[in-house]
Amino acid sequence: MPVPDGLFARFDPPPYIAFGADYGGASPWMLRQGVLDALTKAQARLQSVRPNWKIMLFDAYRPNTVQVFMVEREFGIKAREAGLDPAKLTMAQRESLGEKVFKYWAIPSTDPAAPPPHSTGSAMDITLADEDGREIAMGSPIDEGADPAAPDYFAAATDQAGQSAHAHRLLLRDAMTAAGFRQHPNEWWHFSRGDQLWAWLERESGANPTATAIYGRADLVKLDHVT
Repeated sequence: MPVPDGLFARFDPPPYIAFGADYGGASPWMLRQGVLDALTKAQARLQSVRPNWKIMLFDAYRPNTVQVFMVEREFGIKAREAGLDPAKLTMAQRESLGEKVFKYWAIPSTDPAAPPPHSTGSAMDITLADEDGREIAMGSPIDEGADPAAPDYFAAATDQAGQSAHAHRLLLRDAMTAAGFRQHPNEWWHFSRGDQLWAWLERESGANPTATAIYGRADLVKLDHVT
C-alpha cells in the first residue's frame, strides 16, 4: 500500500533515488497494509510521549535491483576507505570488504525463499522528526556503516550529546517494538515486521519460538493489493 502523504515525515527527495538508484517505476514509500497499520500505531505511541513528533521515513520498499545498486555503492565506499580502486578489486579483496558491507546491508537475492528485507515491503529505515519536521539527532546518520550504528552504542555515554542520542534511540525503539516491530541488531534505524529477520529475532528472543516469516518477496511496481 502507498504510505499516505502527510501521515509520517519523509526525506525528500528519497535518498536512494537521489543517489541514482532506479526503482523501475516503483515508489520507496510503499508498505504492506499490516505493516502500515502497525507503523501508525507506533506513531500514536510516540506521540503519547512527544506530542506532534513524527516517525520519519528514510526508505521503505526497495526492489532487489535497488539493493544491488546500494550494495555496490557501499563496496565502492569501503574500497576507497581502504585505498583500493573499486573497479579493480580482486576476489580476495571483495570477500574481505564484504565482511564490512554485509554487516549492514542484506545480500541481494532473486531467490523467492531469501528476499532482502526491504524487498518484502515489510521493512523500513526510519528516524524521528520534531513538530517542525526537523530530523532529531540520533548520534549517527542512517546507513553509517560503522560502530555508532549499533542501537545501544551510546548507552554508556557520559556527554550530553551521547546521552540525548541514546534517549532518542530508546524512544524510537519503544514505539516500534510496542507495535510489534523488531530492530536490526546492528542498525538503530532499521525495523521490520513480518519478514525473515523479524521471524528470526522473534524466535531468538523467545517471544515466539515458532515464528515464521509472514511476507515474502514483493517485486511489484505497486503494493496496493498486497496485504
